Amino acid sequence: MNFETLSLWADEELKALVKILPKDIQDSAEKIAISFEEKPGQGTYDEELDGDELGLFEGPSALDEAEAGELPRIRLFLTNLWEWVGEEEHDYRDEVGTTFLHELGHYLGWDEEEVADRGLE
Repeated sequence: MNFETLSLWADEELKALVKILPKDIQDSAEKIAISFEEKPGQGTYDEELDGDELGLFEGPSALDEAEAGELPRIRLFLTNLWEWVGEEEHDYRDEVGTTFLHELGHYLGWDEEEVADRGLE
């Protein structure tokens, strides 16, 4: 599957998902930059990653005081997501939403256990 199609599907999924989130979570989601990338490798610290990640939250959480120029960002790795679900569109769209919510949870200050407790793993 080409990256342009995966990006289009991911964008459609995220727009629909954000619309149904509670208002306070919508507001939080709108404060975060979202980038679509094929795979890890373009970020400053990507050499520390395994390469098979589906998404990554970077920057200050909503609970932290941001330093000047430090912006929160969610990176979604679309080729990894596509391969993870066995290259099936419906499952891909679902996993894009789940991965986004997982990373959004980190922005909200939830650790891995709290994210899992909310069913976002």
